[in-house]
Amino acid sequence: MDLRFGDSKPTDEERAAIDTLLGPPESSWEGADRSDADLRWARGGREARERRDLLLPGLHAVNDRIGWISEGALDYLCRRLTVPPAEAYGVATFYAMFSVKPRPATVLHVCTDLACAAAGASDLCAGVEARLGLGSGVSVERSPCLGLCERAPAALAVKAGDPVRTAVSAPATVERAVLAASSPDSAPEEPPAALAVPQAGRAGREELVLLSRVGVVDPASLDDYRAHGGYTALRQAFAIGPAGVIREVTDAGLVGRGGAAFPTGRKWQATASQPDHPHYLVCNADESEPGTFKDRVAMEGDPYSLVEAMTIAGYAVGAHKGYLYLRGEYPRALERMEHAIGQARARGLLGEDVLGQGYAFDIEIRRGAGAYICGEETALFNSIEGCRGEPRSKPPFPVEKGLFGKPTAENNVETLVNVLPILTMGSQAYAAIGTGKSTGPKLFCVSGSVDRPGIYELPFGATLGELLDLAGVRKRLRAVLLGGAAGGFVRPDELDIPLTFEGTREAGATLGSGVVLAFDDTVPLPRLLLRIAEFFRDESCGQCVPCRVGTVRQEEALHRIVERTGADAASDIALLREVGRAMKDASICGLGQTAWNAVESAIDRLGAYE
Repeated sequence: MDLRFGDSKPTDEERAAIDTLLGPPESSWEGADRSDADLRWARGGREARERRDLLLPGLHAVNDRIGWISEGALDYLCRRLTVPPAEAYGVATFYAMFSVKPRPATVLHVCTDLACAAAGASDLCAGVEARLGLGSGVSVERSPCLGLCERAPAALAVKAGDPVRTAVSAPATVERAVLAASSPDSAPEEPPAALAVPQAGRAGREELVLLSRVGVVDPASLDDYRAHGGYTALRQAFAIGPAGVIREVTDAGLVGRGGAAFPTGRKWQATASQPDHPHYLVCNADESEPGTFKDRVAMEGDPYSLVEAMTIAGYAVGAHKGYLYLRGEYPRALERMEHAIGQARARGLLGEDVLGQGYAFDIEIRRGAGAYICGEETALFNSIEGCRGEPRSKPPFPVEKGLFGKPTAENNVETLVNVLPILTMGSQAYAAIGTGKSTGPKLFCVSGSVDRPGIYELPFGATLGELLDLAGVRKRLRAVLLGGAAGGFVRPDELDIPLTFEGTREAGATLGSGVVLAFDDTVPLPRLLLRIAEFFRDESCGQCVPCRVGTVRQEEALHRIVERTGADAASDIALLREVGRAMKDASICGLGQTAWNAVESAIDRLGAYE
């Protein structure tokens, strides 16, 4: 592809997709037909450059309508936004869900990550590829985690058009996946979100806090949400003021649920105290950690809770605009959140005067497009701004210079929805749940070799064994992966580990975002580790040398060990340790710093290659 403005022209459909998003061009400088006035002066350049953040939605618009992004379409989008084509090409090729090469209008993404791999994803892929060969009009792509781990193996069909159509097949068979790809509109409807919450149908429902409404309220009904306690917390927030909200969150001991465990109250206070304006709130709903699906279930089953929680967070930090960065692989969550935001806006719960309190706040959804690294907060900011989703060096920290260079508070879905019970029950009652250092309830994503996979809500301090008993762990347990691909393995004799941040740390493991993947002795552990290494190699943004080179060297060494093509496994393990230390010490962000964790724990705790 020529990385300069060329002579390629967009098709009428491509032009329509972009103009629907951006509006018609005002001059030939933006791609309209040339007029005499355009020869006299240039217009609209500054305004167009200020819309650089619409580059990612523009790429989505073309990809959704056509199925891929041609040179003519990219050229036209660049003219509309005055973005250099080389930069736009770098963005378009950064995301796994986009293609700059011709492909069929229908793409079938088949998950090959950890939970699906253990459930037979390789056989599913082979069967689907055999059925949908050349000339079928379907492109079959092996995909990282689709966030459907409780129904593994999984597949997602996307059929380009106006509108784009999607169909999820999970648990997938060859026949179901082919049907989803061939006729998305005829595919069976997804099961309700409540089926991903095994406790919802058991005696423990009354003990649920964060998931209490999933399966009870109609996720499309704002009135139903309010009838079950919705917007009580926002009214309480207005009653105590922004400083009071931050004080309650701080006293409750709430820490980030995305894995970093940073105190939420401290982050909000630091953002609110910044003199530079405007302030922004960003909800990170791009959960791409293999084995994680809790945010999806919350958004599908109780979408208004996130709208309310984001409004409270925005009020606390002095933000009037919130961005919800949502995984591109979550079509139903996108539909539910769009509906919930629209209803809240129509009923005065978002907009210029929220609940008549004189506070203006609104939420805009931005879709991701398949990039694990965008779960890192500064990479997410770059993605929203229309740049490659590469992490930024810190300092400055996001609370000082975050999205668009302004003070920004970023939290994930689970962290934000915890704010609702803090305000309704009070910080002291909330802090009494869990332990002294890890307060409140926690959501755990349990999948793999268990009888009842799904989301489990337990107070911090419950043991790993207690959680697996609820999920019905199968016999002959071989290992448990805590924290996902960036986490670590523990042995079957270590199930008494308390599920707290400090408890897992003392045990030499990590709680991460709450992933619990159980594997029995039928799962080939070395192949699993190789899949983790392949995942990090694919997902590395390539910005820093330790991660860019280290993830490749890690995968190469594991290939030699697994396939027995190396001269000496001991020397490859020594190399793995050296590369792992370099990545951990010198990588810019958490991806490179944790890419070695699972392999290291498997070697040291499980004797994976002995």
